[in-house]
This record gives sequence, C-alpha cells and structure tokens, in this order.
Amino acid sequence: MLKKPRGTRDFLPDEMEQRRDIEGRMRETACRWGYREICTPEFEELELFTIRSGEGIIGEMYVFEDKGGRMMALRPELTAPVLRMYVNEGKTLPKPLRWHYFADCFRYERPQKGRYRQFWQFGVELIGVDSPLAEAEVILLAEESLSAAGISFSIHVGHLALMRSLLAGLPDEEQKRIRRFLDKKDFNGLYDHLVPAGKADLFNALTRLVSCRDLGEVFDITGDLPERKRIEELFMILDQSGIPYTLDPGIARGLDYYTGMVFEAFAGNLGAENQVLGGGTYRLAHLFGGEDTPSCGFAIGFDRVMVSRGEQAPPHRLVAGIAHTPEGREWALAVSRDFRAAGIRTELDLSGRSLGQQLSRIAKSADYALILGQRESMNRMVTIKDLRSGVQKELPLTDAVREVIGSEPR
Repeated sequence: MLKKPRGTRDFLPDEMEQRRDIEGRMRETACRWGYREICTPEFEELELFTIRSGEGIIGEMYVFEDKGGRMMALRPELTAPVLRMYVNEGKTLPKPLRWHYFADCFRYERPQKGRYRQFWQFGVELIGVDSPLAEAEVILLAEESLSAAGISFSIHVGHLALMRSLLAGLPDEEQKRIRRFLDKKDFNGLYDHLVPAGKADLFNALTRLVSCRDLGEVFDITGDLPERKRIEELFMILDQSGIPYTLDPGIARGLDYYTGMVFEAFAGNLGAENQVLGGGTYRLAHLFGGEDTPSCGFAIGFDRVMVSRGEQAPPHRLVAGIAHTPEGREWALAVSRDFRAAGIRTELDLSGRSLGQQLSRIAKSADYALILGQRESMNRMVTIKDLRSGVQKELPLTDAVREVIGSEPR
C-alpha cells in the first residue's frame, strides 16, 4: 500500500472545514485592514533563497534541476517570493502596498508536532513605508489575526538596535554564536562562553537586557541610541492602542534578516515549540534587483495555530437531504437546485433505494429531510421533515426554502 510522504498530511472533510474556517477569518481580518491577497509560484529559482541565507540552507530545502538545467526550489517561506514579485511586478504601484497571502511552503526537516515538511503560512507584507505607525499597524493586525483564530497567545515586541548596541565591535561569527545562546535561552552556555574569556561585563549586560520589561531600564543598560526616539514612539503607539504585549529586548533571532522592530507570538498550550508568529521590519528588495525599500510584515504558522486550537467540531452548516421516488426524481432535481441557490448544503440521495432506507441514511447526517414522491411532484410541493424536532410539513418550494433558512442560527 502506498503511503503519503513523510512530513505531509491528509485532511479529511471535518478537518478541512475547520482549517478553511480559520483561514477565512484571517483573510477577512486582513481585508478589513486594506491588505489585498496575492499569490506567488510554489517553486522559484534556487538563488532567490540562497542570495540572502547562503548555500547552507540548501540542505533544508527541496531542490531540483528542471529540464532546462536550471536549479529550482520549492519555496521554504513566502517573504522572499513576495519581495521578488514586488520588484518584478509592483515597484511602480502607489505606496504603501498592503498585501496578504495564504500558501503552503516546504522544508526538509525532521517532522514533529506542529512542524511538517509541507506546512502553511498566513502572512502580510507592508511595503514602501518607514515609520513607527507602520510598524505598529503590522503588530496590531497580527494581534487581531490571531484573536480571530480563537487561540490564547502572547505577543513579545523588541527592537534589534538594543541587542546590536551591546554586541557592536564583536566579529560577526562571535555575534552569531552569542545570539544562538540567547535564542535558546541557554544562559549557562552563554556564561561558559563569555566569562572565562574575560567578558563578564558583556554577560551581565546581556542577561539584564533580556530580562528587562521596562523601556526606561532598557536604555539604562544600552545607553542612548540613535534609534531611541523611534523606539519610544513605537511603544507609545502600542500603549495607546490598548493591546496586551510584552516588551522583549532579548529577541535575538533574525538579526541577519530584520533591520529594526521585531516581534513574536507564542501560544500558551504548545509546550517548547510554542511560537506561532514571527515578524518585523526588513529590507530585501535591493537583493533581488530593486531599489532599497522599507518593508514590514509577519508570518503565522497556520499548522501550529490549528494544533493550539485542539480538537473542535467544524462550523455547522445546515444540511438538507433529499429522498425521492423514481416518479419524483425530476422534481427532486429542481428542488435541490433551488435549495443550493439559496446557499443551503443539499445532498440528493443517489442509491435508488426505498424512501424508508433513504430517510434512514439522511437522518445520520442532515438537519432536514425533503421527501419528494409522485404526489409532491404533481402538486409542486415539498414534504419537509425537521430531523431535530420530528415536525413534518408540506410546503410550496419557496416556503420550504424559507423554512430552512429561517432555522439557521445567526
């Protein structure tokens, strides 16, 4: 028996209905903020991803040579393709550009709970504007998107100028090593790395910084910075907005990618792998042949969001099942057409069995049974049975449709 590839999943109807429901809530949220949907190819030239991250990323990707001898890759993330599309198709459009996307990505890594080789991301990119208000808008939209998904989460916001101020002057490789300790919250490893090397002051400053939750205390540690006014304005806007967030100057990942504000969101019930969102400000367009362009965005790990939601029933839609005799078949086709046109999920029995057998099957999955025999066909009526209450009526078609629609919860 052939099986699905490792790190991929099959989704049955109940799960797909849940996923589409949450996806739809996120899309609707982004649209209300003015972010319009875009779509990029599932595979791109390999260089699109190595030009920023280096050749080392190839081992984590699905890479192949096409029939023209070109090296291609299934996209491991969406931001680079979106900025490539901006340079190709959108750089002359009026700024700022507000774009959102929902798409699958592919990474060759060890599958685990909430982490797969094929996974989905929902994200937004705000391109062509550089201000604290723009950064705040992206954070606020992220908070509203996760709230729409119905999960419990916390948002942490930082700024890379704070960490960079303490690491300034160190070789790049040394900075990267320190950031890896901080990213893993491995303070014992950081101590063993810095203190014996005579950098106890740096260790103390870094540990104080990552635990700091007050902006005034942060600047006591870092000293005055050129970015101070901008950072203070960003957090003032967030405070004015009223959203809950945590000041987190210890966000260390993405220093090679992001340029200023960074933020992350964590679900409360996912254990160690609890990050569901990451984002910040960045500049990538110039790497792909465009002008240096300020951008800000985030990506939500949609699969982790669904794991955080847990097992839940899919959103209920009223179902009408049609049982019919051979003499009522033509009328049944017309009735089903009108019910579907009204937005009601309508399933026509296909078995050809007796009315009793049809009704027995319909009762297992539908809210209403529509019974159409020779009499109903001749009189152009519908016998409608509410399978929840047991009440049965004979109504004209228009009234039958209105009866079902009127019973749907608002």
